[in-house]
Amino acid sequence: MSSLLVIFAQTAPPAAGGSALPAFLFQIGAIFAIFYFLMIRPQQKQRKAHEATIMALKKGDHVVTAGGIVGEVVHIKESLKEGVPVTALTDHITIRSGESKLIVTRGRIASVGGSTEVAS
Repeated sequence: MSSLLVIFAQTAPPAAGGSALPAFLFQIGAIFAIFYFLMIRPQQKQRKAHEATIMALKKGDHVVTAGGIVGEVVHIKESLKEGVPVTALTDHITIRSGESKLIVTRGRIASVGGSTEVAS
């Protein structure tokens, strides 16, 4: 019986089940914060910058569509309908690519290269 008492005396009392929970929650919170600051926030900034660039399109700008067509903006027709919010997807942009003219929606413009007009 004395050896049994020695075994019980050497074992530590069981740890409380709630003590690991705050550490686990802190780790989950830290992982979410890292994920947010390294992936979500930069992507939101990039999207807003792209949207601002697309909304600032003007005649003479060189653009590349989502389909890969390179062209120059010839005409911009903004859609102003009652009850329909004005978004980048509702505007029609006419671009000239080579000898052809194409009409695309503003939302399908992938990048804007700038104007080729020469300042006098």
